[in-house]
Amino acid sequence: MPNLTQLRLAAREIFDETMHAVDAGAAVRRAVRLNGTQLSVCDATLDIANRKIYSIGIGKAAFPMAYALEQVLGDSFTAGFLSGPVSWRAVPGPAHELKIKTRWRWCEGGHPIPNRTSLLSATKAFALLQRANEERALVIFLVSGGGSAMLEWPVNEEITLTDMRTASKALINCGAPIGEVNAVRRTFSAVKGGRLGARAPDCDQLTLIVSDVPKGEEQNVASGPTLMPPIDAPKAMDVINRYDLRSKFPETVLRAIENDAGSSQINSAPLRKHFVLLDNESALKAAAEAARCRGFTSEIAEDISDQPIEEGCKLLVARLKTLRDRAPIKPGESRFVCLISGGEFACPVKGEGLGGRNSETALRLAIEPGLPRSESFVALCAGTDGIDGNSPAAGAIVDDTTCARAQAIGLEPSAFIDRSDAYSFFVALGDAIATGATGTNVRDIRILLAD
Repeated sequence: MPNLTQLRLAAREIFDETMHAVDAGAAVRRAVRLNGTQLSVCDATLDIANRKIYSIGIGKAAFPMAYALEQVLGDSFTAGFLSGPVSWRAVPGPAHELKIKTRWRWCEGGHPIPNRTSLLSATKAFALLQRANEERALVIFLVSGGGSAMLEWPVNEEITLTDMRTASKALINCGAPIGEVNAVRRTFSAVKGGRLGARAPDCDQLTLIVSDVPKGEEQNVASGPTLMPPIDAPKAMDVINRYDLRSKFPETVLRAIENDAGSSQINSAPLRKHFVLLDNESALKAAAEAARCRGFTSEIAEDISDQPIEEGCKLLVARLKTLRDRAPIKPGESRFVCLISGGEFACPVKGEGLGGRNSETALRLAIEPGLPRSESFVALCAGTDGIDGNSPAAGAIVDDTTCARAQAIGLEPSAFIDRSDAYSFFVALGDAIATGATGTNVRDIRILLAD
């Protein structure tokens, strides 16, 4: 029978295997193939003889995706521009610094709030797209989560960078789901909602996506720089009113929202295709398989994904208990189960502490009264991008001893929750999960193991 240490080790191994399964560079190499002058990208095939190929990459997976694309295309690749984290860490393994060739230019744009480099990134991308459009080239966009802030430009001249930063901070801290956040972002951006792709109307365009949004909502990845927003997207002003954001938004941004004429229509004559290479489902399936290979009875809780954090934690504990109670028992053996959950719980920021929704989820699970304290229990909650909120960690791991260990050193879990400071709690216990930037981004994963 596994002991608690073995259960904790199993949780980390399941997480590590999951991260290998959602490697963004490997996904590009699987999707893109070049045979002579025939370029195949998923189910699209193009003849690239005497044709130039450009690429724009934005988001947390931009560099590994770009590196893989250049490996496949070789000398057929003309030039590209990237905005994203320059280094990433394979999990487990050493950190990688991208040795990019001179055909690429790049900036490390801001995240989660746009900065001056985000604006510089936009000017570089606009210039490359103008060049590509003049040559009627093929443009391959590499889009992943985090790109909303890394490449940005205001929709009109009266909106300043400070205005955009103020509005962006209010949006990401209000607890709204990503679809609502992006409904507002698109109204004051000259990049989002298809407006970036619209700058090369005469080019064939392929968009490869590593998705950090719910399945079927790929228009929201990086706020959809090449894709039109969904027809049922929320109205921006409704979101403003629902979350009481009017007083937190600059007047320039509010005017842009009120005057928004919708995203730019993209010329439909050239080729327009997009492909989701990886998403949260990819991670959940990989985790469930890794758990089964270790002898766990595993289940994916597909319906527990984007709830308010307190509700989501209660649902996880109840589902884990149900899974444990119905797991088969062999004479003389204990039942060990693994519940896998993903998505992104809504977690409004309430204080000035360090942490994010994953560390807070782990902390809430540790103190959830529905847990059987007399039995072994482990939960690992982490962001697949390696970044949890404003902390340097990906998330945290808890077990049935967490509360007792915290009490022994004078930590009160609820106080850390009240000031959004779950990371500090886990640093004190030595239970923060730190991976560094992973070079991918397919939402969060929660791994719950129990006897």
